[in-house]
Parts: sequence; C-alpha cells; structure tokens
Amino acid sequence: MKKTACLCRNVAVASALLPLASAAWAAESPAASVSKGWQKPAWVTDLSAGVKECYDDNVLLVADKSPGLSPKSSWITTLSPKVGFNFAPLLGTQKTIKTLSLTYSPDFSFYHNAPDESYNAHKIADSIKGKTGDFSFSGDNAFLFNDGEDEGPIYAVGQGAASQQYDKNRSAYATAVPRERRKQIQDRATILLQYDVGQFFVRPTAALTYYDLMTDWHKTSAAPYKGYQNYVDRADVNGGVDLGYKVMTNLAFTVGYRYGHQYQQAYTANVDSTYQSSSDYQRALVGVEGQPLSWLTIKVLGGPDFRDYNSTAPMSDYHQTAYYGEGSLVATISANQSLTFSYKHWRWVSSTGKVAYDDSSYGVVYHVNATKQLGFDLGFKYANSDYTCGSAVKSGNSSLRDDAMYTFSGGVSYAFTKHLSASLTYQYDLGDNQQGALAVPPSPDYRGFNHQLVSLGAQYKF
Repeated sequence: MKKTACLCRNVAVASALLPLASAAWAAESPAASVSKGWQKPAWVTDLSAGVKECYDDNVLLVADKSPGLSPKSSWITTLSPKVGFNFAPLLGTQKTIKTLSLTYSPDFSFYHNAPDESYNAHKIADSIKGKTGDFSFSGDNAFLFNDGEDEGPIYAVGQGAASQQYDKNRSAYATAVPRERRKQIQDRATILLQYDVGQFFVRPTAALTYYDLMTDWHKTSAAPYKGYQNYVDRADVNGGVDLGYKVMTNLAFTVGYRYGHQYQQAYTANVDSTYQSSSDYQRALVGVEGQPLSWLTIKVLGGPDFRDYNSTAPMSDYHQTAYYGEGSLVATISANQSLTFSYKHWRWVSSTGKVAYDDSSYGVVYHVNATKQLGFDLGFKYANSDYTCGSAVKSGNSSLRDDAMYTFSGGVSYAFTKHLSASLTYQYDLGDNQQGALAVPPSPDYRGFNHQLVSLGAQYKF
C-alpha cells in the first residue's frame, strides 16, 4: 500500500564515507584552461567529473548469525559530475552580496550484485552571504531528491512462521543505511541574520530539517512482507535568537533561545500502531565561537531542551527535559596538517516510526599533506541511538533498544596534475548492542554487525 501524502525529513544516520581532502597543491592552483582557447569563467566555481568503484561486504548491515540473514556483498559504481556557480561577480560593483552560489552534484550509483540498492541522488545546494555596515546575513539550503527504490528492504530469511524471529532484532543503524538509498526528498536549510553593536551582537536564526520518505508501506505480520521495513516522514523546524559578546576580536560568548517543533508521521491502522512522538520544544543555549588562537577555531553550543509531547506519544512523561549540544574544533597543527573534532547530541524521532530517541555522534579526522600531491586521512566516529527515553509498555517494547556504531576510516589521495586526482579509502563499521538483554529472543548479538567498504575513485576538474 502506498504511503499517504503528509507533511514532512534526518540523518540521519546513515553511514557516510570519510571525505578525502584534495592535495593542497591541487586546491591552491588557479582555475586552469582546458585549452588555450577556453578558460573557465570566474563565476563558475566548480566543474568536474568523478568516478568511483567500491566493494561493500554487507549491504544491509546484518548480524551474520545462524539462523538469520547472511551478509550480501556488492560491487558499486558511482558517477559524480558537478557544476557550481557563484553569481555575485555578475552583480556589478555592489559590495553587499559576497556569495550567491548554486551547485548541482548528482551521484549515480549502481549496485551490480544488489540492484534494489541502486539509486540516483540529485543534490542541489544554494547559498547567499552578505554584509552592509553592521548588518550581515546568510542563508544556506541543501536539497536532495533521491531516485531510488520505492520498496523498503526485507530482513527475513523467508516468509515462514519463524523466518523473521532473528532479523527483526537488527540494529537501528542497519535500517538507517539502506534508508538513505530509497526514494525520498531531504531538505536542510539555515538562515542567520546578525547586527553588531560594538562588542555585542544580536543574531536571529531559523533552521529546517525535512525528510519525505516515498517508500511503500506494508503490513509486516503476514507474507509476503514479513521482515519488511516501513519508513515514515519526519521533520524538525525551529527559530530563535542569540545574543553575543566579543571578549576578543575573534572570540565571542553567546546565550540563545530556540522554539521548535518535531514532526513524526503516524502509520495507518492497517499497517502498524498509529501512535507517534511529535513534540514542541524550547531550548536555552550557551556557547562560545571564534578563533582564540591563530591555529584553533572553535564553535560550541549547548543547553537544556524542554519537551512537550503529543497525547499519543509512547512516553511515560509527556513533559521531559533533555539535553542539546553541538560543536566543532579545528586545529591547524602546521601548514600541511589539521585535526578536526565534531560532536552533536539531540532528541530526534525515528524514521521507522513510533518512538523518540537520543541521537549522539562524536568524530575526529586527521589530515596531512605529505607532499604537494600526496595527502592522507585518518578518522574515527562513534554514534549512539538510545531509545530508552520512551515507555516500554506504551511503545510495545520499541523503546527497549540502545544501539551504537564505531566507524574507523582512512584514505590516501594523489593529485597527478592540476586537473586529475585519485583517492583510495577504507571504512570499517562495527555495530554494537548496548541495551543488554532484549525484550524478545534471541541473543543481543543479533543487533551487532561488521561492515567494510573499500573505494577507489578518480576526479577530473576542468
């Protein structure tokens, strides 16, 4: 049955490849002409084509336990053209608008041994930034239309009486990664306005995260859809204001307030339980941002999150206080080395329906340019999805889960010329159940998994 149209999109968490920075020699080189007769205009910021060949040894991130599903592997070919513009230079001699950009960067991915996972991701990013006097502004939007399968994956060895007994206990991350390959719309937008008065500033802000999952819904208790994964729409929208004080030219402390709403679509009664965890929230935030040292850039924001859930939410307490925090720290160790830390913790709603959860991620990336052509990256990320903030009774034990994923990644990039570069990356994901005993059999090990992804890519920049 097709999902009914409805308001509302996150990352949530899908498993992302560690981005490899291009070698500094290539990045710092001027835009080069393809021939003496043609040179890329200054307002064309990106014009490139890339190809990548990958091997994924566990496409659905299953536990590889018997009885249960065995991992399915696939070779993957991805074609990635890119074109980007900054129209600000075309606006004449005005000084207000510094950036007016538009970028289209699709990915056409073909899973040769698992064709249901193939997709075409159409990504459009636009941005505007400007300043006049003491007033500055910025707006950023990242839009995705993913033209993938409109059927979710099936986690079952068959359609018999016990076929779904084990694989229904899969990790939350096992469902998140294939979700990102399905047919959907995602949109993320941020608007910032800032007015400076001496050492003080006031900054109104608004943000949107939106997921429209376009996959079909099916009742999973009967054949032929035992083990089928349904997905729902979800969204987060908020607005507020920050007040800042510059303790140094490049360092400020802030206090802020946000009012927002999170939306989670409910299943229809003939598919599953109809309760959902939409909520309103208010946040009180304190932060620090800027460059306290020439080699260190920091941005940290956090504070209490006061929740009011709707009457159908599977919560033992409809008025909860959670925690919201996010931050990044970039250390430029030397001219050719950098270390980047990132962190986020927030209350979000599940793409598989019903419950809310606390979503956390911690990441670190080390990059070094060994030479002008040769670069190396090492990365680590820890992600955790803790669903225990809900009521086990009201959620039918859906809140009895606490899943984690450890990601280790590394890569090397080499710039052969100003135009041509190549990269080789490796990613290892380890899924881990942190809940202990499950509400239903079998062993907690069925929420764990091992996943490896190896990629070899090349890019040509015009």
